[in-house]
Amino acid sequence: MRPPVTLPRVYLHRDPVDFRKSFKGLAVLIEQEFGHNPFSGELYVFTNRQRNKIKCLFWENTGFVLYYKSLAEDKFHWPKQADELVTITGQQMNWLLDGYDISLMKPHKNRHYDSCF
Repeated sequence: MRPPVTLPRVYLHRDPVDFRKSFKGLAVLIEQEFGHNPFSGELYVFTNRQRNKIKCLFWENTGFVLYYKSLAEDKFHWPKQADELVTITGQQMNWLLDGYDISLMKPHKNRHYDSCF
């Protein structure tokens, strides 16, 4: 499952967040820190301190949808803008999930594994 590339606005939270936060904690962060309505249907993206995990949150008619991706070996290339909240497009969000540094358009290496152990 992926966010649609047609999303008009995606907000990246620049600073890392505590990944113990559930959808409720992230919704409160959106509302209180950004002054945004978490029920607006816009996608909000958060990362952890190591930049190897992403959580995406948005409201879809009857409830919150929470996307989670954890990289095996690499790190997500997070924008270094001064703003606390960075706006990107749905297409750029999918590139970010694919491992691209969206400022350079350079991807991660593909990883292949035979077992979890």
